[in-house]
Amino acid sequence: MRKEIVTPPELAEPRGFNHGLLVDGGRTLYLAGQDATGPDGEIVAPGDLVGQFEQVMANLAAVLEEAGGTSADIVKLNVYVADREAYRAHLSAVGEVFAEHVETYPAMALFEVSGFFKEDALIEMEGFAVLEEEPPAENAGGRGSSAGRR
Repeated sequence: MRKEIVTPPELAEPRGFNHGLLVDGGRTLYLAGQDATGPDGEIVAPGDLVGQFEQVMANLAAVLEEAGGTSADIVKLNVYVADREAYRAHLSAVGEVFAEHVETYPAMALFEVSGFFKEDALIEMEGFAVLEEEPPAENAGGRGSSAGRR
């Protein structure tokens, strides 16, 4: 699989994201919206945007790992926040956490929303990842679980 960063010369140089990624080969994984829900089903770090961002990235990483990928495979993310100004105020800390998880910044968009399914959620992220054609053998049994199917 090959990823190529697309940066048109007429657009401003991106910081913390890329305008586009062109991917050849691979399998597409659609990442459902993940909030900061922990293993107990409750939002972690109530009131702490950076703490919730860390949990969101961990949740996305868990989905990616189950599918045979890593956070480095993310090519597009939509970030939904309850308060855009709070997100901007914590941008440096969020960026540090994000850089721990991705090798190439994905194409991204940020949206301020009026609320989330869980009242204490401050952030939710969803997007797409492109994984290698052949999943690792150790994850082959975990994929295709019937949980959540209708």
